[in-house]
Amino acid sequence: MTDNRALGAERGHGGEIGPTERLAMNRTGSFDWDLDAGTIDVDPAGLLVFGQDAETFDARPATLVRRLDQPERERLEGVIRDALTSGRASYAAHFRMNRDDGSEQWTHVQARILRDAGGRAHRIVGIVRDATSEVTHSEFLLELERRRKRQTDMVERSTRALSRAVTVDDVTAALTGPGGLARLGADGLALGLVENESLNVIALSGESLEVLEDLRVRRLEGGLPLHETVMSGRPLFTGAFQELARDYPLLAPRAARLPFRAAAYLPLVAQARTIGGMALFYRRPTLFGADERNLVLGLAAVVAQSLQRAILFDEERELATGLQATMLPRRIPRIEGGEIAVRYHSAWSGRQVGGDWYDVVPLPKGRVGVVVGDVQGHDTHAAAIMGQLRIALRAYAGEGHAPSTVLARASRFLAELDTERFATCTYAQVDLGTGTARAVRAGHLGPLIRHTDGRVGLPKLQGGLPLGIASVFGDEEYPETRLDLVPGETLVLCTDGLVEEPGGDIGQGVDALAEAVAAGPPGAEALADHLSQRFWERWGAGDDVALLVLRRSPDPGTVRAPRIHQYIHQADPEGLSEARAAVRRALRDWGMREYADDAELVTGELLGNVLLHTEGGAVLTLEVLPEPVRRVRLAVQDRSSAWPRRRTPGEAATSGRGLLLLDALSARWGVEPRGEGKAVWCEIGPEGRG
Repeated sequence: MTDNRALGAERGHGGEIGPTERLAMNRTGSFDWDLDAGTIDVDPAGLLVFGQDAETFDARPATLVRRLDQPERERLEGVIRDALTSGRASYAAHFRMNRDDGSEQWTHVQARILRDAGGRAHRIVGIVRDATSEVTHSEFLLELERRRKRQTDMVERSTRALSRAVTVDDVTAALTGPGGLARLGADGLALGLVENESLNVIALSGESLEVLEDLRVRRLEGGLPLHETVMSGRPLFTGAFQELARDYPLLAPRAARLPFRAAAYLPLVAQARTIGGMALFYRRPTLFGADERNLVLGLAAVVAQSLQRAILFDEERELATGLQATMLPRRIPRIEGGEIAVRYHSAWSGRQVGGDWYDVVPLPKGRVGVVVGDVQGHDTHAAAIMGQLRIALRAYAGEGHAPSTVLARASRFLAELDTERFATCTYAQVDLGTGTARAVRAGHLGPLIRHTDGRVGLPKLQGGLPLGIASVFGDEEYPETRLDLVPGETLVLCTDGLVEEPGGDIGQGVDALAEAVAAGPPGAEALADHLSQRFWERWGAGDDVALLVLRRSPDPGTVRAPRIHQYIHQADPEGLSEARAAVRRALRDWGMREYADDAELVTGELLGNVLLHTEGGAVLTLEVLPEPVRRVRLAVQDRSSAWPRRRTPGEAATSGRGLLLLDALSARWGVEPRGEGKAVWCEIGPEGRG
């Protein structure tokens, strides 16, 4: 057996261990609380746990817990009160109290509540012990677990954010955008890529890091810690950033303006090759233990892999878009009597390229051919087919064939190629001198027309089968639809990528496009920019988009001889009333209000005849004749070759008075042939030589 006296001697005592020492080693005591008397009996060990002197303790519960701070005391009292009122038979609690030396002690109490036959509590007995060592150890383990969980979360959140990054710009946005630094657990970031024997810092994020702007691009050589890390491939950790900076003359004067106390310089290695470097900066003191080093090295590996994928994507994307660009027209020819704008947007789909295209073809007799189309698929094969089909269609159009023949031959050409792909397109031949357009459609979206008053129409084009399929099924019929563009009107052609929202209805997309065309600026270039910015941002980049905008030059006349043109569609019930209102408004603006009533009446009569007795719409032209006889000239053009003839209506007749009305209200009137149709005109104003 061990000699107690020897143990006492080793502790500096001359004899056996006394009762106080034994209690100190035990640190567990008991208590008996008489609730009726309001007194508590605590054994010596228990008093020692509570820091009470056995000789001076007054048996009052309030004295026992005097070392507890008010919040801890209230919490303990709440536990006891809840146990008493709820009818429970026991309770337990941990609470903190201050020792004489100022240190903190964790105390654990476990008690049983004794109740009488009626359930009333009258006595509590229990034990109390010093639980500081076990709680401290538990807190250490919990803190260690929290730290590991935080590190795991940082890696997971960074990986998740970077997994959505496609381009290098996406990677830098994920690291420097909202929450980027928090995911890395840092207060500052510098990210660089090796390019042409230089280190190009592509991202700086964090307070005051703009002082490093002039160091963004430097030859890859010594003199800066990030450069040396990239060259050596070894990370550098420092808990004394300002002291480290003094070893680098280029960095030292700038580091003094930075609020950081620690930094980690990390090489970015992907596929056994150092592609760049990343520096993480910290405001707080950081010692970079094993866990911290492993964490930031893991983050660097995630960033390196993301950048490697993004670099490859950008390179492939550049190659793909370059290939696609060579297959589209390099320039758009200038045209007389109008302006044309084109836009092309490639889908962000890796190396895949699409088959959308546009083209503008100069034609004989001053006409111009415009086309947009889409070859099935999103790959290099689709792009190759697109290039061949575009050239073939351009050749057929350039030979002067009718639009229906152009598409029939293009369909036959595609069917004879060694491919199973088909294509859709809309093609129109436009005479900007007369405004006549002949349009055909092969399984494609029809055009939109913006009128001079801002309204947007969707003409109904009869359509044929997609190119290639039509020839396979022996149905190469492509009916032509005639459209009339008055001066100032705009024709809009596009592929479905502009209006087809993922998961949405294409009809809603077309309606949204019509609204955007109506609200956009009048010029072709400005309108193309307006549509591009609005829809490519709205729909995203899931599909290729080809857009062509053709505007016939406006014809305002002159200050002394102004002029307006307006197209009235036969199927538009509001067109006639809008045209009459436009005539009245124009004459008022031109200071010729006295002729407005007669001009409005004649407008209604002439347009009514066209819309009632022909199969198409009409073009209304209102102008002021210059001096010497200043009259209003009004002309209505239609496609019918039948000329009006004078009739003698009876008293009960409801029609036949149109020419009589012209005779009565006009100074002069007549009929002129216009291309395939005619124009009925009249002049309203003073009599005399005109």
